[in-house]
Amino acid sequence: MRALLTLLLATTALPVWADTLPATSRITAVTVYPEGAKLTREVTFTAPSPGVHDLLVTDLPADSEPGLIQITPGEGLQLGAFSLRADRLPPREDPLTPDQQAAKAEVGRLEVAVQTALLSLDAVQARVDAAEAQVRFLSSFTGALPDAATPESIKEMAAMIGAETLAARQAALAARADLFPAQKAAEDAQEALTKAQAALEALPSADMDYTALSVSLTAVAAGEQTVTITQYVSGASWRPFYDLNLTRDGGDALAFGRSVLVTQYTGEDWSDVALTLSSSAPAQQAAPSTLWPEFRSIGPEVEAADLARKGLAEDAQMGAVVAEAAPAPITAAAGVEGDTVVYRYPEMVTVASGAEDLRLALDSLAFTPVVKAVAVPRFDRTAFVMASFTNASDEPLLPGEAMLFREGVLVGTTWLDVIAPGVETDVAFGALETLRIKREMPVAAEGETGVFTTSNQRTESAVITVENTGEEGWPVRLLDQVPYSEQEELEVEVTATPTPTEVDVDGQRGILAWELEVPAGGKATITLEHRLSWPEGMILR
Repeated sequence: MRALLTLLLATTALPVWADTLPATSRITAVTVYPEGAKLTREVTFTAPSPGVHDLLVTDLPADSEPGLIQITPGEGLQLGAFSLRADRLPPREDPLTPDQQAAKAEVGRLEVAVQTALLSLDAVQARVDAAEAQVRFLSSFTGALPDAATPESIKEMAAMIGAETLAARQAALAARADLFPAQKAAEDAQEALTKAQAALEALPSADMDYTALSVSLTAVAAGEQTVTITQYVSGASWRPFYDLNLTRDGGDALAFGRSVLVTQYTGEDWSDVALTLSSSAPAQQAAPSTLWPEFRSIGPEVEAADLARKGLAEDAQMGAVVAEAAPAPITAAAGVEGDTVVYRYPEMVTVASGAEDLRLALDSLAFTPVVKAVAVPRFDRTAFVMASFTNASDEPLLPGEAMLFREGVLVGTTWLDVIAPGVETDVAFGALETLRIKREMPVAAEGETGVFTTSNQRTESAVITVENTGEEGWPVRLLDQVPYSEQEELEVEVTATPTPTEVDVDGQRGILAWELEVPAGGKATITLEHRLSWPEGMILR
């Protein structure tokens, strides 16, 4: 029976029990989204034999989530179940990159150099101390002579003391001459060591707070194997950043420099990775002010007491009217529906964990803008440079912050919404101080300003002046406003010289625009008057 059992054990194929193969991963590629990132890790290990093995990857971030991990086995591997382990982990020695290994070796070499320099300095100092001690000993001779001293022996003794003192002093001087170079060598060695230690500390290091990924897999054959891990993590983002430089010398041109700001707080450094970015004044006023339509209406007259009682309610009502008149700001998402903009950075990139707004340059686009000065005399005392351009590229320009330069000089900052291909956009490039704007209300015959009101009529007049004090002519677009009415009883009469080029600008009632050409040293004048009339017994609101 025992022989039969032995024969059966020898001829029956037994299962190969799984063994644990510890390994570390290397991040080879990163795709950063506006929020979050996809990490591609490569794990290389050696399967000691065919069969089932438990691969233990010991360097994943501590906040890794199993549901956000995908594993692709290499050729000759079959993938089984996998899980994350946060306890009972094997001891791990932080892996060093080749750069870290070289930096650590340099630190070790310089530590030896510092010790050697200090020993050399000590040897020189010992020579100085010995020579000075000999000089002090010879100088301490009291001059007492032996009983049998003769003139010859005294002479010989004096010559010996003089010669030995001279030799000792010369030895001390020679040692002191070597002292400064030895001190300088020690200081240089210590400074080099300090710099090398700082360089080592600055290199990307392995994450200390980690979890392990346990993967069950079957190897067809023994040998080196590769597994690719795709992991989605939070704590990373990117956003576009632009440098817009408007120039007019030799023709209007707009250089549209594009770059990105990358931030990551994933807990581990990305060292030499292939980076893909996917989109699934300075303190002064840099753009002209905004005009809102001025709505007026009429109603029955009321007594002063009634008006006082209704004052609070009317104020609230007027506030509501103003709030409704102002349109909500338009915002754009980081991307365009139906398209995904992807930037692949042409070089390998290192992004340390904790890096905030690491700036990477992309490219520069060139547009031919239409440039003019825009003035709003009711609020501003100067004009502002506006450039209109069409996105002639075949990709949308994503929303982002932009620094504005005019002839290479910083004039302000702005936020750009998404600009689709073929869409025209206006960008303000700061104040144009050479265009001075005045809006004056002339004095009426009665000595009042340019506003005259009766019981059922109100007249307002203004004179607008644009003066070009510079050496360059400018096309100027001037904007102003007059009241409008939606009641037949409230009549609005407008008189303007010259006639406005455009009325109800952008669909806003009562907003007027003039297109002017103001030469260098020239001046343009606009007179504007409006009259409101309503029936007796009504008041203007």
